[in-house]
Amino acid sequence: MEVRNRLMNVLVTGGAGFIGSNFVFYMLNKYPDYRVVCLDLLTYAGNLSTLETVMNNQRFRFVKGDITDKELVANLFKEERFDYVVNFAAESHVDRSIEDPSIFLKTNILGTQVLMDASRAYGVKRFHQVSTDEVYGDLPLDRPDLFFTEKTPIHTSSPYSASKAAADLLVQAYNRTFKLPITISRCSNNYGPYQFPEKLIPLMISRALKDDSLPVYGKGENVRDWLYVEDHCAAIDLIIHRGKDGEVYNIGGHNEKTNLEVVKTILKELDKPESLITYVKDRAGHDMRYAIDPSKARSELGWEPTTSFDEGIKQTIKWYLDNRSWWENIINGDYQKYYTRMYGSREGATA
Repeated sequence: MEVRNRLMNVLVTGGAGFIGSNFVFYMLNKYPDYRVVCLDLLTYAGNLSTLETVMNNQRFRFVKGDITDKELVANLFKEERFDYVVNFAAESHVDRSIEDPSIFLKTNILGTQVLMDASRAYGVKRFHQVSTDEVYGDLPLDRPDLFFTEKTPIHTSSPYSASKAAADLLVQAYNRTFKLPITISRCSNNYGPYQFPEKLIPLMISRALKDDSLPVYGKGENVRDWLYVEDHCAAIDLIIHRGKDGEVYNIGGHNEKTNLEVVKTILKELDKPESLITYVKDRAGHDMRYAIDPSKARSELGWEPTTSFDEGIKQTIKWYLDNRSWWENIINGDYQKYYTRMYGSREGATA
């Protein structure tokens, strides 16, 4: 316990998910004097096998639990006395939010409240909320000069984005009412290693490798600003250490692509025919264009994305080719048995 007290202690919620796990790796690699605790419920998108390489790291602890569980969260904060809290934990798939909004409201709003109440009670130095550019709604395709800034009004399109916007407002309210030190980041679409296969890029990679059809919503004209996940991790690192209390920071990749462009790029890299593309009925309330102006993060924090889309997509495809068992286990459901098989006896214990 003496060693722990000398280390900065960071709670990463949702750390068995895509961006959260990459952030865990990033922090452990960059800061030898930091300890990272991951709290994750391991719902369908949480995959403990993703964290296998750090489970034996003495500066890492995994705890299975729900951020809406007040008693569990309070006890964890009391035991660990966190310096920083980075909240990635969220239900995040738009299609799933349309099918069942209730779980999105519970996890994304009430879970954030529970974490902030514990942060207040135990003197956390900074509570950081990981949000999304989807809280801004969308931009017209015929106005490429328009970008989301931190002053863009919130205008949500789906139950998912509405739940994230509500959480953002609650975080700001805790800052103003209770003086809880907070920051918020709103990022564009992330991609890279360990992304759950239901998302666009890994879905298209996995299906193309099997020569299955590649479903594209509508005409594939929807535009997204793509951000390599490690660039996002670097931005959050800067925000929690150097960001101004109470501020929102937009994090974008300057890599705008239509969905169809992304799919065709993947097919070209894998040497697969474009005839695999099939067009399907568009999603309800499908936003047309997201594009972020990250100039505030650049001017205040010195952050710039370092990975171009051309470079990042090649790295991502290579990772999925080199780690087929990881995503194949997800597709066939074996990953859901991984926790019980490998770490059931280690639940809540320091690895």
